Amino acid sequence: MAEDLLVVGAGVAGLALARALALRGRPWTLVERRAAPADDEGLGLNLPGNAVAALAALGLADEVLARGVRVRRREYRTASGRLLFAVDEERFWAAGHPSVCVHRGDLLEVLRAGVDGDVRWGDAVESVQGGVADARVTFASGDVGTYGLVVGADGVRSRVRGAVGAEVPRPSAMTRSSWRFVVPNPGVECWTAWSGAGGTLLLIPVDTERVYGYASSTRRGTDATGESWLRTAFAGFPATARAAVDAALDGGGALYPAPVDEVRCERWGRGRVVLVGDAVHATGPVWAQGAALALEDAVVLAGLLDGDDWSGVGDGLRRLRGERVAHVQSMTDRMSRLAGLPGLLRDVLAPVLGPRTFAATYGPLREPVA
Repeated sequence: MAEDLLVVGAGVAGLALARALALRGRPWTLVERRAAPADDEGLGLNLPGNAVAALAALGLADEVLARGVRVRRREYRTASGRLLFAVDEERFWAAGHPSVCVHRGDLLEVLRAGVDGDVRWGDAVESVQGGVADARVTFASGDVGTYGLVVGADGVRSRVRGAVGAEVPRPSAMTRSSWRFVVPNPGVECWTAWSGAGGTLLLIPVDTERVYGYASSTRRGTDATGESWLRTAFAGFPATARAAVDAALDGGGALYPAPVDEVRCERWGRGRVVLVGDAVHATGPVWAQGAALALEDAVVLAGLLDGDDWSGVGDGLRRLRGERVAHVQSMTDRMSRLAGLPGLLRDVLAPVLGPRTFAATYGPLREPVA
C-alpha cells in the first residue's frame, strides 16, 4: 500500500492542512495547478472568531491578527443609511478568539511560511481514481502517481470531487454573482453593510488605509455580472458607499467579478480520497464561513490521519464535521430568505430577526471543533 499523502490545492484549505500535518510530523506532497499565487490574493477575507480559533490550533493566530484589523462592531443599514441594528462583535467573541479582516494574500503567506516544504506550482491534477489500497493520480504533464490518500482541497471547481462521485456546484440561494474589491477607505469605521431593493454592499476595514468591499444583487434572478449593474445598483446609497464603488470602477483598486456558487455533498470521501473546504461544502458568503470551515476541516482531518487506516477517513470527517457544516448551511439559507424579502418588509423585520439570527448562527460556532 502506498503511504504518500497528496494534498491538491494551495488555497486556505490545502495550506492549512499541510501546516496541521507538519505539526504532527506527517509528511505530505502539495500540488497546485496555478503557476504562482493568484492575482486576487490582494482581496480581503473576513475571519470570524471560529476561524481565528482554528488558526490558533495551527499556531498562526497571533501573526494573522497582527496583519489585519479586528472586527469589533457590525452595522446593518438600509440603502438610505438608516441603522437597522448593530452587533458588538468584540463582546460576542470575548470568551474565545476575536474576529479579524485581513488581506487574503497575507493569510496565505502566513500559511505558506508555516509549512515545512515547497508547493509544487503548475502541477495540475487531471484525474483521480480511488481504490481500496491506494489512489492513482494522473497529472496534466502525463505523470502518474500512486498515493495512500488524496485530499481534494481544490475549491468549488474541484477536479478531485469526481473521484468521490459528489454533487456539482449550484448557484447560491441569495445571488448568482458578486463583485469584490479593495479600495482606499472612504470613511468606514467598522464592518458595515447596506441593503437596498437591488443590491447589498459590505465594506470592512482591512488595514489602516483601505477597505475590503463585497457587492451582490439581493434578487436572485438579477444579472449583476456587468460593471454597468455595479455602477447603477448603488447610485442612491450614502456617499461613503458610493465612493467605494466608484473608486473600484475607476481603477482605484483591484476589482474582481465572481459567481456565487454553493457545494453541498452527501459524500465527503470514497476509499482513499477525501474532500475538504469549498470542494465539499462551499456556502454563500452570508456568514463568512468559507475560510473558517476550511481551516477547521484541516485541523480535524490532520487528527484523523494519526490513525493507520485511511480507507474510511471521508466518512470519519463527515461524522465529526457534518453537523457543524449543516448548521452553517441552514443559517445561510435562513439569512438568504430574509435578504430576499421585499425591501420594506425586510427593513421592518431585520431589527428583530437580525440580532437573533446572528446569535443563533455564531453561538454554536463558539464551541471548539471536534
